[in-house]
This record gives sequence, structure tokens and C-alpha cells, in this order.
Amino acid sequence: MDDFSRQIAFLERHSTYAQRWLNAHPEWLDWLKTCRQQKVDLQGIQDLLKPCGLTQQGAVLDEAQFMANLRLARQRLMIWIAFRDLNGMASLDEVTHALSHFAQLAVTDSIAFIHEDLKSRFGLPWSKPNNAEMPLMVVGMGKLGGLELNLSSDIDLIFLYEHEGETEGGPKSLSNHEWFSRMGKRLIKLLSEHDENGFVFRVDMRLRPNGDSGPLVCSLDMLEEYLLVQGREWERYAWIKGRLIAPAPGSLEYVYCAKELEQLIRPFVYRRHLDYGVIASIRDLHAQIQHEADKRSAGHQGRSRDIKLGRGGIREIEFLAQMFQLMRGGTDPRFRVCPTLEVLSLISQQGILPAEEVEALKAAYVFLRRLEHRIQVWDDQQTHYLPDDELVRSRLAMSMAGRDLDHDSKSFMAKLDLHQNNVARLFEKAFLLDDASRLELAPLDLSWEPDEQYFPQTLVRWSGWVDGPKQRQLPEKSRLIFDNLMRKAAESLQLAGSDQAHADQTLLRFFDLLEAIARRSAYLSILAEYPRALLNVLDLLKASQWGAQYLTRHPHLLDHLLHSGTEKALIEQPEEYWREVRANLNMRLDDVMTDGDDSEQAMDILRVTHHNETFITLLADLGIGVDKPLAVEKVSDHLSALADLILQTTFERVWPGVAQKFGLPKDLLAPFAMISYGKLGGKELGYASDLDLVFLYQSEESDYAAQEIYALLAKRMINWLTSFTSTGSLFEIDTRLRPNGTAGFLVTNAEAFKKYQMREGDNTAWVWEHQALTRARFSAGNPAVGAEFDLVRSEVLSQQRKIAQLRTEILEMRRKVHAGHPNASVEFDLKHDSGGMVDIEFIVQFLVLAYSHQYPQLVGNLGNIALLRIAGEASLIDQKIASSVGDAYRLLRSRQHRLRLDGAEKTRINLANEPELSAARAAVVALWLEIFQAPSDNE
Repeated sequence: MDDFSRQIAFLERHSTYAQRWLNAHPEWLDWLKTCRQQKVDLQGIQDLLKPCGLTQQGAVLDEAQFMANLRLARQRLMIWIAFRDLNGMASLDEVTHALSHFAQLAVTDSIAFIHEDLKSRFGLPWSKPNNAEMPLMVVGMGKLGGLELNLSSDIDLIFLYEHEGETEGGPKSLSNHEWFSRMGKRLIKLLSEHDENGFVFRVDMRLRPNGDSGPLVCSLDMLEEYLLVQGREWERYAWIKGRLIAPAPGSLEYVYCAKELEQLIRPFVYRRHLDYGVIASIRDLHAQIQHEADKRSAGHQGRSRDIKLGRGGIREIEFLAQMFQLMRGGTDPRFRVCPTLEVLSLISQQGILPAEEVEALKAAYVFLRRLEHRIQVWDDQQTHYLPDDELVRSRLAMSMAGRDLDHDSKSFMAKLDLHQNNVARLFEKAFLLDDASRLELAPLDLSWEPDEQYFPQTLVRWSGWVDGPKQRQLPEKSRLIFDNLMRKAAESLQLAGSDQAHADQTLLRFFDLLEAIARRSAYLSILAEYPRALLNVLDLLKASQWGAQYLTRHPHLLDHLLHSGTEKALIEQPEEYWREVRANLNMRLDDVMTDGDDSEQAMDILRVTHHNETFITLLADLGIGVDKPLAVEKVSDHLSALADLILQTTFERVWPGVAQKFGLPKDLLAPFAMISYGKLGGKELGYASDLDLVFLYQSEESDYAAQEIYALLAKRMINWLTSFTSTGSLFEIDTRLRPNGTAGFLVTNAEAFKKYQMREGDNTAWVWEHQALTRARFSAGNPAVGAEFDLVRSEVLSQQRKIAQLRTEILEMRRKVHAGHPNASVEFDLKHDSGGMVDIEFIVQFLVLAYSHQYPQLVGNLGNIALLRIAGEASLIDQKIASSVGDAYRLLRSRQHRLRLDGAEKTRINLANEPELSAARAAVVALWLEIFQAPSDNE
């Protein structure tokens, strides 16, 4: 036998269906021989369907001939796919995509056939707003929607049309509903009716609104009302895979219909927050399906294992993927893809599940789908049962192994068991089916209350809650979760051995959080479903009052206490991490806005991104989810990088609208830049820092129109950055450091800025403005304008100055600052008192302004510690003193940072029991006196 003959023999041995059709049509063997090495692609499918055109040899096809041609095309496709699949030539994607594309083309060809008849008899449904024919919209659901059809799939369809009305242009008129109903009924007939050539697809219409009891077709208005009023939870899962397959993709009608449909479906399927409520819902649905599957298996002798609906089957993999889609698709558009394998890959890429677990799920999915195809190709039957018969299992083992590979049923069953056990284990883990520590929602013993000795303040609060109206207004399930979470948190804190005051404070913070989320069942579900999330929440609440308040204001951040792998990526690969954040942010903005659209939804996306990344940095800062807490310098680096990203994104999104208003090309980057000063300028941003910004633009100084254009750009950007929306706010913006302060223009021409800083003309910069310039940098905007600013900054700082006069002016400014922050207490103010952080900053600014003309390495905006080291290396100050003052600055910043996290309004410390801080302060005071020959305050 030649190779092709052996391949045909293997096909016929494992498919009585193929054997039957090849016996009936032996001429197909020659065709199969020519195309066997060819991948079953879209072109090959279109070639099969050519005889199904509206005309053949110049004559219009009748319905019987059209149906015969369509069915024969289907049988040839099935044999082509079966040949390649069984002989190891086709991937799973090739098989499922080919079947799905064929179904889609069969639907559109059938619609075109029916259309001509209905048009000649009743005219066409017409859309007056669009002045165009109104098409039948066909939505492929389930496996068809996901491009995942199997070898004997039903196709799940929903028929829609735009709006009510009557047909126009025919001898007789029909209502649009009746016209589309006739088309739908005939479409089902053309696809599913059996004749001597078989059928094309079984059609299932039960996913339409109201199922079998609902109308066959419905308008978009009817669909919208149904989803709003009656849409059920399981329909959200179903619509995940909903995909418009007619009109033909790529046509203008398709683009319009797809947009209209998406506007209805997206808000129904996807929530605008992380939706953990789906876990319990899918768990309940899975239990119902498995119960039904077990009943069916019990009623079928010899069919003990259902590889689709049974334990560890295909459906469990699909449910797991859908859980993450429903949970995250509202906040991350990438999760709105249809194919299961693509979703699993995304879960792995995002670090939501460990890569090895995802690989196990993907391997199981491919194995089970291939086995499903071999069970079905035997006789073109829609079955998912693995027979008990040992001979049949042996045959399946051979078909799975391939013609040239060894096989036996025992190793085949062992591999099947391995895959299904992996799926079942990971499914149970994801849905917490076997987690004894999951919160039980039993009513609390009426006598339970927080321990009076351990939680005295919480007890008072609890007593008020139990008898108060807020508790009574909660749904019963939410009240049960609330009460049980309080009990669980109290038990955890006592078991952890926290000291009484700290434990009471932590439980009070937890009470604040629960009250904030009590009416948001999805957020309560995270804590109820995932014990690890609850423990991480308590760790955060113990560690930081600021963090507790931040989480309470933004409870969507609870997700990061469950999936904490992101902090590690932030620490280990910051550049790659921020590239990913930027790409994801832009993708989400593209999903909701057009150029220049300053919608609140776009602002919300910016705010949620900022909240997420701030919180991830906080977790790394506190050591939650990482091996070692992040140093304060790294915290500020990340917060500064985040602020730069938000500024750049805001600039890129606001500019097109301004450009359009003034008739400018919106695709060209505006010659505009944001220069940051202060904490952001020095990359020392804190969690709640203001942004000190100066806006620069490049144009001729006489171009007054440019002033108007870029002033509007700056105002719109400030509005985006400072407005309070439903998700909160971003930053406070301070623009008083611009030339001439509040009396000057909001935006400044770059050339005018240079003249001002270089003391040219009537309006000149003060020394304190040059001090501020030492900590200024380009943060966002057009890099060309940023480069121009860098040149100006370097030139200004490198000017030769009279050192004695500079010393006097800086000393006078330091004393003014000190007077503005009086401290009557005995405690040491880490920032403002003599020997504190401001003294170090002024020392560095003096060294930069006094000596940069001699030592250009001082010009760089490198941070105070690095500049002190450079000054020591240049012998401007003693190297050991430079090092000790640098260490003092690091210590002061770190202690200030911790106090801020603990909620301190003023960062003051009693030095009596702080020898390290006392020594640090003494080193700073000594260097100050050496440089300025006078104390930094007026005493």
C-alpha cells in the first residue's frame, strides 16, 4: 500500500461515517488525494461552497438543489478534516476554525439565497435613518462564537434585526418582524433538515430571549429591554462567546451592526468593576450541570464517563476561563476574547494563575477536544461519552496515538485520568470547592460579640451596628457575610497574638472597610471566598492607616490582595512592567473613547489605573506579597514613574480634541511639555503628593495664537487630572512655580522661559526660582521641548555666581521657610526643623548653584544623596561628611515615610530615645554651619 492508501485505511478504520461517504462517492478519493497536504483554510472552504452560489450554469438554483449542494459541501469538508486530523496533519485550531468558518459561510450563503426570494415577493425591510436595507443579524453563540466547533456540533444562533417597521419595494408588504421571521425559519430549514445527503448543522435557538417560548427573531430594542429586565446570570456566560456572524464580516453593514450590538451586550455581560460575585454563581451552575450529567450517565448503559460535562471535563475548563472573563472583562478588554485557549494564555500572562497550572489546563483542553472529535467522527454523532467497551477504548487509543505510534488502552486511560484529575483539581481550587476555610454563611450565635478585653473600641462600634438601621437594610446574604467576616477577623487577630491596642485598631479599620463595601456583594465575595485575601487585608490594615483608608476609598483594589504576583514584577523588571502598564492603559482608553473625547469614562480609567498602581507599590512597600519590602527611594521612583505615565497619557488623549478645535493636525505631537518641580521633579513623590508643574511650548514669541492653543490644552489637562469623578481624583496640581507665578501666563513660550531664567529683560527669576530649578525635569509631552528645557536648565544652573551673595540669599530664604513652619513642641520635625530634610535640600541647592560652572557633573538631576557624593568627590565638602549627611537624608526620608503611612499629620519625633536620628541631625547641622556660617533658623 502507498502512503495515501494507508492514510485512507486508517481514516475508514476509525470513522464509519467517512467510510460510508467515500463508498457512496469514490470520486472524492482523487479530490482528497490532491488536497490532503493542504491546510483546511478559508479559501479551501470557499472553494467547497462554490456550487452553492445563487446560479449554476446560468440558471437560478432551486431550493432542493441549493440544499443538496450545501450538504455535499459539508460532507466533503468533514472527510477532509477527519482525514487530516486522524492522520496527525491538523492542529486543534485548524479543525475547530475550519468547522466554524464553514458554519459562518453556510449561514451567510443561505441568507443570500433566501433573501432573493423574499425580496421579489415582499420587498425589503428598510432603515430610514441609515437609508439602507436592514440586514438579518445572526449571532453565533457557544462554540460557534468562540471558533471552537467540534465535528458534530450544534450551532447556537440568535436572530436579531434593527427596529420595527414594514418592508418596502415589493408587490406585498410585511412587517419587519414577519419578514425576518420567515427568513429565520427558512434558514433553519436549509441548515438542519435531513435529506438523502444528510444535514448541514443542527440549529439550536434556545439561547434567544425567553428561549423556546420567545419569538424566533427580535429587534434590538426588545433585546435591550429583555437584558435589562429579565437577563439571567447564566446568560452573561452565554453572551461571552456571542459573535456576530452575519452580515458578512468586513462589510459596512457588519461594522454598523457589530457596534450597535456591542453597546447592548457589553454592559450586560461585563461589570465596570472586578466581579467576584460570579464565583458562587458559576459554582452553582456547574453543580446543576454536573448533577444532570450524572443522571444522564446513570441512564446510559456502557457510558460511564462524560468527557464534556463530567468531572474534569471540557466544561470545567470553559467555566474556569469564563469566570476570569466575567470577573475582569469589564476592566480589561483583553479578557473579552472568545476562544478558551486564548483566555487561558492571558490568565498565564497576567500572573493570575501559575504558568504550570495554565499549561496543564491547556494540555487537558487539547487532549479532551481531540478525544471528543474521535468519539464523534466514528459515526457523525453528537456524543461526549467514553464507552466502557474495552475494544472501543482500544480503538480510541489507537486513533489518539496516530497511525505510526504504539498504543494501548491502559496508557490511554492513564493519560485521560491524568488530564481530568488535573482539570478537576484546578477547577476545585479556583472555585474553592474543597476549601474548608472558605467562609461558612451560617447565622452568628446571637451572643457573639468582639472580646471586651481585646477589642473594647470595636465592641462599642459592634453594639451600635447590631442595633442600627444600616445592618437591617442589607440583603440577608450580605448581612451573613458581614457578620461572619467580623468574627473571622477577630479570631485571626487574637490567634496572631497582636497586642491589644494594635488589634483593636486593626479590627476598627476592618469595620470601616466592611461598612464601605457592605452593599457591594462582589467585594464582600472576595473576602468570603478567599481566606488568603482576608489575611492579606488584615496585614495591610495592621501595617498602615493610610493604606487602610486608601483601600476603604477604593475597594476594587481588594483584587490585588488576592493576586499578589504583580508586586514581584514591579520590583524585578520595572521597565518592562511600566511598558505593560502603559500598553494596557492605552488599550482600555482606546476601548471607550475617540480622539479628543473627554468623557468621564476615560477619566475613570486613568483614575483606576492610578489607584491600582499606587496600591501595588504600597503592597511592595509594606512587604505584602514580596520577600523584602521596597526601599523608600524605590517607592518614590515608582510613584514618580506612574505620575509621568498619567501626565503623558493625559497629554496624548487631550491634544487631539484641542487640535481639532483649532484645525491643526491631531496626529502630530504638539510642541508642548510638562516640566515637573519639587517632589515629582526630584523623583521623591509620596503617596499623596501634589504635582508642581510648569507648562512650556515652542513657537515664535509673536505667535499669540499659540498662546491661546496651548493655554486651552493646559486647562483641559488640568481638568482631566484634578476633576473628582465617580472613581475619585488623581492629583492636586500647583502651577505657581511658572514665570511670574500666579501673575504670569499659565503656559510659557520656551524662548521666553529661557530669557526669564537667564535674567534678561524686566521680569527675571529670583534665586529661589533657580533653587527650584535644581529639582526640575521634563516629565511628559513632546521630547523635543523636553530637550530644549534641559539645555536651558543646564545653562542657568551653570552660571557663575557670587558665592557670598548666593549664601546670604539662600540663608534668608531658608529662614523664611522655617518661619512658615513653626514648631512649638519639644519633638523634632523631620522635614522642617534645623538639621532636617529641608536643610539638606538647601545645602545641595547651594552647592549646585555655586559650583556647577566648575563641576558640570553637579547639573544632573540625580537626587540629593548622589549630588552630595559628587560634591564630596569634587572636594567641595569632606567625603565622609557627604556620606554621613547622605545617610541622614535617607534615614529622615524613611522615617517620614513610615509616619505618613501610619497616618501622622506632622512627622515629628521625640529624639530622647533615638540616638541614630540624633546623630543624623547633628551631622546635618554641622555641615550647614560649615557652609552657611550661621544656623538655618533665626535662633
